[in-house]
Amino acid sequence: MPVSTNDNPAPDPIVPSAERLADTSAQTLRELGQANRLRQLQAVEPQGRTVRMDGRELLNLASNDYLGLSQHPKLIQAAVQATQRYGVGSGASRLVSGTHPIHEEVEQRFAKFKHAEAALLLATGYTANLAVLTTLAGSGDLIVMDKLVHASLIDAARASDAQLRTFPHLDLQRAEQLMQRHPTGRRFLVTDSVFSMDGDCADLPALCELADHYDASLIIDEAHGTGVLGPDGSGLASAQGVAERIYTCGTGGIVVSTASKALGSLGGIITAAKPIIDLIINKARPFIYSTAVPPAQVAAIGAALDVIRDEPERRERLAHLGSRLRQSLREAGWPIIDSTQPTPIVPLIVGDERTGLQLQAKLLDAGIFAPAIRPPTVAPGQCRVRLSLRTDLADNEIDRLINAVGLPAHVT
Repeated sequence: MPVSTNDNPAPDPIVPSAERLADTSAQTLRELGQANRLRQLQAVEPQGRTVRMDGRELLNLASNDYLGLSQHPKLIQAAVQATQRYGVGSGASRLVSGTHPIHEEVEQRFAKFKHAEAALLLATGYTANLAVLTTLAGSGDLIVMDKLVHASLIDAARASDAQLRTFPHLDLQRAEQLMQRHPTGRRFLVTDSVFSMDGDCADLPALCELADHYDASLIIDEAHGTGVLGPDGSGLASAQGVAERIYTCGTGGIVVSTASKALGSLGGIITAAKPIIDLIINKARPFIYSTAVPPAQVAAIGAALDVIRDEPERRERLAHLGSRLRQSLREAGWPIIDSTQPTPIVPLIVGDERTGLQLQAKLLDAGIFAPAIRPPTVAPGQCRVRLSLRTDLADNEIDRLINAVGLPAHVT
């Protein structure tokens, strides 16, 4: 250290500044590009079963709007009327002044729709999953989840301070082994109902049995089943005959649904026993510290419930399209993942990033919008084009899709 010749201490040596964040970010982006993993935002103008992109009208196989409700006149009318009555924002968080009568009305309707005692609406499915696990699970508890659950559940489990263990996809024997090794604390058994990247389904009756045997809480993300499956459209739990049992199996179950898929709107909805919902209201940070969902979105959810009840032909048509597309692709030689239900998600798994982008480009040339799904959304070596079906697709458009996809050997 230099010696000071006066009463003022000598200044510290100048420390070289760290590399500029923009420079390191640019380098990371270059590395992603070299690995064919660079992703960019692409503006598309939705028009229902088609989108408009770069001046072209394309058949839309990339949307989760499975029932076409985002363009349904009843949902649009409900949203407009709510906006005219209440304005465009809710004004505050739910615990301050953001709970409007329409929130309570739609939550009560949604609880009945899901065969539950109570429901709670949050901004998104992501925040709903985060609210559930960070409120109910904590230090000393165990979360056992399917390896292929949605990223929001993984993030929520990591944020909860509970011990997290994953089991191979749909391997309930391994799930049981993991729970056997945790004799103390609470256990949480977590799954998607319909898995978003594979389009296959969990065995909810078997999971209920497992939750019963090990006194576990069963948590189900019904994002891609709600509105699509079951005789009443309420989801996979209804289709598999456990719509009410899931809330009482083990130490009590919770279902998380979204309005952003088949319901054509936005919002995450938790359904459970009323004491569980009340605890989430009082303890869940994603709920307490978020502004309430605007009335227009809430009204659209209510209208979607009406359409699902009154127009069952929409999900019947969707199921037909899913079965037909899977059969045709199998006949063409594609290794299509088996599903116990005709879900609207049909992945074309091609392996590496380059081949996925080639298939995306091939479909785009044929006027079909279906982006390649690459890591980190899927594991390395599992790149795919995910075909997301819509009830308003015509038979000749499915024929066009099948012809455009071609044989697996043609993807080079």
